[in-house]
Amino acid sequence: MVIYGVSLLSICMLVGVFLGDLLGKVLGVKANVGGVGIAMLMLVLIVDYLKKKNKLNSQSQQGLSFWGAMYIPIVVAMASQQNVAAAVKGGPVALLAGIAATVASCALVPVVSKIGKKSLN
Repeated sequence: MVIYGVSLLSICMLVGVFLGDLLGKVLGVKANVGGVGIAMLMLVLIVDYLKKKNKLNSQSQQGLSFWGAMYIPIVVAMASQQNVAAAVKGGPVALLAGIAATVASCALVPVVSKIGKKSLN
């Protein structure tokens, strides 16, 4: 198994969890708020930056691709630990946040799909 790139992934995860916990405290929630998402976003941005600067060798790129693909099941497993029933009982803010995130994600699909395409003109 390719283990190259794990240090970068772990640094992103640690920073993401820290920022998620910090965001949770700022919002008054006793939970990590978006830490895994922050970590994934950091990983994507850092890998893209390092690729543009030719700072990643091919083995590290392959390792990061592998761990990036493994990240999705990890996010699903972490999300399954969340207490949805308690969030719904906590008030309409949780429902509103979930609905807003879903609507925003659906609205951004056409925008994201155009990224990287060459114009036909």
